[in-house]
Amino acid sequence: MQIGEIASATGISRDTLRFYEKRGLLSARRGANGYRDYAPEAVGWLRYIRTAQQLGFSLKEIEADLPLLAAPEASAEQLRAALQAKMAEIDQRIAGLTALRGELARRLGEPMAECPLR
Repeated sequence: MQIGEIASATGISRDTLRFYEKRGLLSARRGANGYRDYAPEAVGWLRYIRTAQQLGFSLKEIEADLPLLAAPEASAEQLRAALQAKMAEIDQRIAGLTALRGELARRLGEPMAECPLR
């Protein structure tokens, strides 16, 4: 598949595909004409990357776990553990934001004569 075809199939821009290739997340063979030629399996890899990003994983985290996709049946437990760890991280962030919101609400409830940052 050429870059335009894979971009259409995945909804990922050509620039992003080139960026992923530069980072080593995606590989392409070069034809005699210099065009990139992606294997059809790349579509699945790219969907995995996008789904992982939508679930809050950074590219660095995805790069670390990407080899797990080579044998998804064997890596299901590792992927499940990664999802559980991400959920725990999100819960911590929610707790921190809830505490921050409470503090802001408390300061906003103080009399106007006082500076809310003291």
